[in-house]
Amino acid sequence: MTTRRDALKFSGLALGAGLALPYLARPARAQNSEMAALLQPGPLGDVWLGPADAKCTIIEYASMTCSHCAAFHRNTWPTLKERYIDTGKVRFTLREFPLDPLATAAFMLARCQGDSKYYPITDLLFDQQPAWAFTPKPVDALEQMLRQAGYNKQTFEACLKDQKIYSAVNAVKQRGLDVFKVDSTPTFFINGERYTGEMTVEGMEKVIKPLIGA
Repeated sequence: MTTRRDALKFSGLALGAGLALPYLARPARAQNSEMAALLQPGPLGDVWLGPADAKCTIIEYASMTCSHCAAFHRNTWPTLKERYIDTGKVRFTLREFPLDPLATAAFMLARCQGDSKYYPITDLLFDQQPAWAFTPKPVDALEQMLRQAGYNKQTFEACLKDQKIYSAVNAVKQRGLDVFKVDSTPTFFINGERYTGEMTVEGMEKVIKPLIGA
């Protein structure tokens, strides 16, 4: 068990990653209704990449301390972004589903600097996950690592004490849990269809290509 500083009062769920299998197909009306619900943003709004009129929309629920999530963002995300998001074929957002207090803290720190820093910070923390999430003093490691993102000791501590950010991050998780039955990370909703577990580029392309007409 990783030693963690009790920086935040939050009880996470010890949930694992599942198999990358979609739900059974549903009637179009039900799909449209669920998609509309999925697109409703949380208290802090969603940070979208890609155009609003893209034929394919991907919503990922992840935890910053989830090793499967980190593997996806290291191995699949760069290619997905280059081939499909940057070319305007796919719209993507990452939503918070922290599994423990440390993941909550990491998401708060990604949010406190504004939307423009959200993906630079989450990408950094996923890429360097072993260097902060699985250390004896993870919060200290986080503080040192995020100095390159513009934090100092004062702004770092102020962010972790921000009750609005804390409540908003947990509200996104709670809605994912209650409304969309997210129970593992990563979980992807691709045009409303649910896929769980770390997905490869090839696995994602099998889903994406028919949607965009490729």
